[in-house]
Amino acid sequence: MMDLGTLEPETVQDAAYVVSAAALNHGIARAAEALFARQRPDGHFVFELEADCTIPAEYILFVHFLGETPNLELEAKLCNYLRRIQGEHGGWPLFHEGAFNMSASVKAYFALKMAGDDINAPHMKRAREAILAHGGAAESNVFTRALLALYRQAPWRSVPVMPVEIMLLPRWFPFHIDKISYWARTTLVPLMALMALRPKPVNRRDIGISELFVVPPDKVRKWPSGQHAKEPWKTIFAALDSVLRVAEPLFPKRTRKAAVDKAVAFCNERLNGEDGLGAIFPPMLNVVLMYDSLGIPPNDPNRATARAALDRLLVVKDDEAYCQPCFSPIWDSGLAANALLELGGDEAERRAEQCCDWLKPKQILDVRGDWAAQRPNLQPGGWAFQYENAYYPDVDDTAVVVMAMDRLTRGQTPAGGAKYGEAIARAREWIEGMQSKNGGWGAFDAENEHYYLNNIPFADHGALLDPPTEDVSARCVSMLAQLGANDSPALHRGVAYLRETQRHDGSWFGRWGMNYIYGTWSVLCALNAAGIHPQSWEIRRAVAWLLKIQNPDGGWGEDGDSYKLDYIGYEPAPSTASQTAWALLGLMAAGGCDHLAIERGMKYLVETQGEDGFWNEPRFTATGFPRVFYLRYHGYSKFFPVWAMARYRNLKSGNTRRVQFGM
Repeated sequence: MMDLGTLEPETVQDAAYVVSAAALNHGIARAAEALFARQRPDGHFVFELEADCTIPAEYILFVHFLGETPNLELEAKLCNYLRRIQGEHGGWPLFHEGAFNMSASVKAYFALKMAGDDINAPHMKRAREAILAHGGAAESNVFTRALLALYRQAPWRSVPVMPVEIMLLPRWFPFHIDKISYWARTTLVPLMALMALRPKPVNRRDIGISELFVVPPDKVRKWPSGQHAKEPWKTIFAALDSVLRVAEPLFPKRTRKAAVDKAVAFCNERLNGEDGLGAIFPPMLNVVLMYDSLGIPPNDPNRATARAALDRLLVVKDDEAYCQPCFSPIWDSGLAANALLELGGDEAERRAEQCCDWLKPKQILDVRGDWAAQRPNLQPGGWAFQYENAYYPDVDDTAVVVMAMDRLTRGQTPAGGAKYGEAIARAREWIEGMQSKNGGWGAFDAENEHYYLNNIPFADHGALLDPPTEDVSARCVSMLAQLGANDSPALHRGVAYLRETQRHDGSWFGRWGMNYIYGTWSVLCALNAAGIHPQSWEIRRAVAWLLKIQNPDGGWGEDGDSYKLDYIGYEPAPSTASQTAWALLGLMAAGGCDHLAIERGMKYLVETQGEDGFWNEPRFTATGFPRVFYLRYHGYSKFFPVWAMARYRNLKSGNTRRVQFGM
């Protein structure tokens, strides 16, 4: 097995791959200044968060569904964006340069046609031909078919039955909203009400997409289901769906009204002001449609606030516009603060403190969110991902924020000193309390592992749950270790979980970042922080895997295809700055900074840095839902590369070659 330690002396002799100190320092200085300039006056950072075409397409369709008068300038810019990101295959992908995706393509085509694009225009013709060649719109996923059913473009029988009466079920029932993930819960509750109410779209332009079906939708008898579904659950739930389809019209009207009322009450309680239900686009859109279908007028305070929340997500530029799936200020600020602290120096540390000062009052201390269904005796103490989302604090964000606050005040007693000590203590208590029985952590809930539910027909995306994952668990282990919690049972159980989840090739899965590079970086940082020896078997295997997959240009890359169900091992992908930074940070956490692979990676970062001090990174390197929804954090190429470069500089010039922090 390759050994970073024993290889160090011979690698520095290859001058072609050695980055000069001057070039490195110049690159760090330019990146630092550029990052400083992106900090908001109140101290926080927030960068654009871009998804695929489906979010802006749904925004366009939403406006016409309600019969609102569209902002034609905005609509034209949204269409410019959709046309630009159309794939060479004629359809639309889920990530940059990705394969054709049916659901994305159907939504984009529908939105462009709704906005007035001629269906005989070259780009529309190419899209239509691609959609038909792949089986037509009937091959769309469940959520797309639900949209088409709402728009009267597909029959309701194309959508699996999800009766709103689910809202009335007891918690012990096999399906209950507490048993699914936060994102599924907030999306499904208003959607179930919509499926019961079946509102009629206004659609003043009377636009339809019958031309996208190979067979008329009323004649389609078999609709697709998720590839991940397994027997016998697939057959059991399909049979249950058939029974419900017959029984649902017979449900008492009084019971249905009670269920709809409970769905409305659920949404109203969690409406979250101008940040919206769940602070993510799908439930934010669904709740407005629900209010409209109930006859609630546009000037109603709840509806008006919910509608305004959607417009806040728009990113409008000179020639283009798109709609973000959500905001990421806590995540961006926590990571940026850690990068600033790695940069070091008075100015960077001053800015990191400003960032932490902004983060401190964002801690959720007085709301017991949905997570409390599993942990009723645990007091709150986490941070959300978005500006405000009190019912849904994020375990991952919380760990990252704590590590920044702890590092900023390292050496003060207690941890965090008078300024952040109480915040850190509350967060640690909450993190430890959110650990699942298997030793890992999920992102928003504990024990959210009812895997049979991923086999229901409505869960064709396979992302109905929020089970423990390697990357989130690694961050929690890193946080506990950095806080010196060496005697914490939670830390030891977390390390055991990470050891158990290592793949046969030495890598770890990345649920929220793309993919095994992200997971492996996360776990290597955690194992190092927890004091696991660099020569341990699990670390050596992970190092060997990272060395093996380095690209010829010195960088690292991986794309969304790595989430495919039949994945058997790494497949090469173009290098990106953020993924290169993760690999380098992982290798340095594993005990080396002079290895040729690290030298080559640093050279890649130095040579690909842009004139603006940042890195041009059009590729998606993050994940919303594997195989369904991917993300491009515009901040990743701004703080991760300079973080890696600064760490390399610090280790090369410091008194120790061991990384001293959790990240």
